Amino acid sequence: MIMTIELRWLTAVMLVSIRLGVVFLLTPVFSLVGLPVNVRVLLVLALAAMLVSGMAGNLYAAVPTAPGALAVAALNELALGSLLAFALLAGFAAFQLGGRILDIQLGFGVAQLIDPTTRAQAPLLGTILNMAAVLLFFAIGGHRLLLKGLAFSLYAVPPGSSLSGIPVRLLIEQFGAMFVNATLVAGPVVIVVLMVDVALAIMSRTLPQLNIFIIGLPLKILVGLVVLAIAMGSFAPVFSRIFAGLFENWQAVLSSY
Repeated sequence: MIMTIELRWLTAVMLVSIRLGVVFLLTPVFSLVGLPVNVRVLLVLALAAMLVSGMAGNLYAAVPTAPGALAVAALNELALGSLLAFALLAGFAAFQLGGRILDIQLGFGVAQLIDPTTRAQAPLLGTILNMAAVLLFFAIGGHRLLLKGLAFSLYAVPPGSSLSGIPVRLLIEQFGAMFVNATLVAGPVVIVVLMVDVALAIMSRTLPQLNIFIIGLPLKILVGLVVLAIAMGSFAPVFSRIFAGLFENWQAVLSSY
């Protein structure tokens, strides 16, 4: 049996693997799994081959084969993959930023965790909220929506297409939404801790003999963790808004080309 591989199909797979590789490399959805590099490369290539095989042949018929045009197409795929990955990064960074705000307010800012996947220091509550967001993302079937979004991107912007420009406005909106979502995540705890600070300030004026720092630090930690545990039960609309905003941004980016 003789197997033949069409050159344009193989080129399309290589271009799509660049787009998918950037998304999988930068997104925190798959970074927590800790897969070896060779496994990730094979996963990206296999997924790219399956997606291209499911496409109509006319969608990747314009894939260039000349070295110069192929290099330009690869840069375009790299830029498009970076735009899609930025939406995922900004969405999950809201949990990291919200946790960082809580760490500062509760006194955990002096403590850092070592992320075994990135070998970098990470905030305590930010890491916990980020892990919870990834678990919820898989629990509600977000990974299936992610694959559907990647497949939709191939039909909206076929491999080898030229990009007219970078949608700077969409990037700024997504960057601003990250701070809004982080405020929604950390808002309930910050408000309650602020009330505790006001109460401690009044106590320090009425009872100056008390060591407010020694009393206030464990009190703020206890109250903050209790409020965070209670608020987690009502975070479903916030999580849904953040995850929905990810794919709305994808659709807006792809519609701009």
